[in-house]
Order: sequence, then C-alpha cells, then structure tokens
Amino acid sequence: MVTALARPGRELAKRLLMIEFSAVMLVAIGVSITVNPSWGLSALIGGGIFVVANAVFSLFAFLYAGARAVKFVAFSFYTGEALKILLTIVLFTLAYVYMELELVPLKLTYLLVLLINMFAPVFFINKRK
Repeated sequence: MVTALARPGRELAKRLLMIEFSAVMLVAIGVSITVNPSWGLSALIGGGIFVVANAVFSLFAFLYAGARAVKFVAFSFYTGEALKILLTIVLFTLAYVYMELELVPLKLTYLLVLLINMFAPVFFINKRK
C-alpha cells in the first residue's frame, strides 16, 4: 500500500530525470559540434551537476509514503533537499577549482535544466486531463 502511494511521484520523478538527462546530452553534443568540444564538456558538467543533485533529492523525497509515516516523509523530503543543495555546492566547487571549464555553457546548461525542472511537470499534469 505504501509503495502504491509513492508510485505516481516516483514515476513522475523518473520521467523528469530522463527528460533532464536527455536535454543535457543533446545540448552537450550540439555545443560540442557547433562551438568546440571544450564548451560541450562544460555544458555536460553544468547540466550533469543539476541532474545528479536532483536524482539524490528524488531518491530521498519518495522514500516514504502514507499517513502513518508523515514525520518520515517530511524528514526524508527535507533531508533530500538539504543534500541536493550541499551536493550542488560541492560539485560546482569541484568543477571551478579542479577543472578548466568555460563558464558560459556550464551555467547556461545548468539554468536550462533548472527551467526544464520547473516547467515540465506542468505539461505532465495537463496531459492527464
């Protein structure tokens, strides 16, 4: 029963992660071909940072479900969000310090995937009606 309650959210999260990952790969390949491979790598890393952090959040967000587990649901949700923020900071720090990346594609791809994350669920919800 509990897994049945969390199933729609998990399915939505999987679809969203796959869309985000596909968008990152398309942008990285497109930028590698049109501009240069250095920009493509930067775009891949920028988008990858968001996708990895969002995957960690999704894992924690749908760990528990049901009325009896309200405290666990809230705790795992906030834990996932905190880990997402910390992981984003750590990954950006590692990218800035240890890699020579182009900042424009890194940040633009991160922002593109962030916008996809904000607006794609609207299309999923409207599609069901």
